[in-house]
Amino acid sequence: MAPASRALNPAERLDWLRLIRSENVGPITFYQLLQRFGAASVALEALPGFARRGGRSGSIQICSRADAQREMAALDKAGGRFVAWGEPDYPPALAVVEDAPPLLSVVGDPQLLQRRAIAVVGARNASANGRRFALDIAAELGRSGFLVVSGLARGIDAAAHQGALETGTLAVVAGGADVVYPEENRALHEAIAERGVIAAELPVGTEPQARHFPRRNRIISGVSMGVLVVEAALKSGSLITARFALEQGREVFAVPGSPMDPRARGANDLIRGGATLVEGIEDVLGALGGQLSAPRRQVFTPPVSLPLTDGNETDNQVAAVRAKVLEGLGPSPVQVDELVRQCQLSPAIVATILLELELAGRLERQPGNRVTLL
Repeated sequence: MAPASRALNPAERLDWLRLIRSENVGPITFYQLLQRFGAASVALEALPGFARRGGRSGSIQICSRADAQREMAALDKAGGRFVAWGEPDYPPALAVVEDAPPLLSVVGDPQLLQRRAIAVVGARNASANGRRFALDIAAELGRSGFLVVSGLARGIDAAAHQGALETGTLAVVAGGADVVYPEENRALHEAIAERGVIAAELPVGTEPQARHFPRRNRIISGVSMGVLVVEAALKSGSLITARFALEQGREVFAVPGSPMDPRARGANDLIRGGATLVEGIEDVLGALGGQLSAPRRQVFTPPVSLPLTDGNETDNQVAAVRAKVLEGLGPSPVQVDELVRQCQLSPAIVATILLELELAGRLERQPGNRVTLL
């Protein structure tokens, strides 16, 4: 993959979509395959062999050319288009995240994705004061030149989008970019599609499910310089977004609230743990400091932590150490770096074996470069 940004040609875009929509191919696997084979078309041909060596008995489902073309046509009909990792319109901050989506479905103005962004998230059952604070600070952030990012949920998210509608807002949704959820936000969804931008990782027409929201949250934090939590209970999804922000090296901000209100406990706990206390926009700007004056560079290098072997290894060489890697795996997540250390093997060999297991459906990747044997 070239370090400089460039637009994919139509054939490449179709192959990228086929690869990421194929069975057991997640973002990290996608980048590793692309890094090894250089082109998605070549990687697609290699999938069955990898899955077989990982222990799969049946065939792996590869997204057909016809299915990919149908998805492209559906997105076009919904008024959107794909923005690929490595292309000029791809969000610069998200591009360096290890599991950044290879393709984003984008409806609205993709040029907004190039602006510095701050995420504003919080409780769905937000208080009137919380919603007002989110609306006001989003408006101030917008007037200061930031793209305001949120998840288009009811409560704090909706208030943040509404506050920044005039200046620019990004809604990252858990389903398809064309799917309105919740229904009460239909008018807001339509307004953002017309005057802002909506981004999604999943295909158009996909109804959001519970397991989709954490994936959505890592994109909200990934596109942003920092995440501001206005109100959040202790087990709120907003705290998942804050955790992703910390893992991605982003700033975390929180608005303090009354200890009598359970909706404030999550934000108060973040402050207790070191998040920047925010009472106004000056607290956000002060914490960002020199980041705001630093020049922004759009550099694309593969966002993977371990390289794959270069293809010169033999099947026998990999097979000889596969059992050793399997022995180090289990139902509890383990750091890939720790697995490499304990197995005393090259990172490339371990990465290749993990890829084989993942494509066989026997391995699941977890946040923080951890893996679990299924």
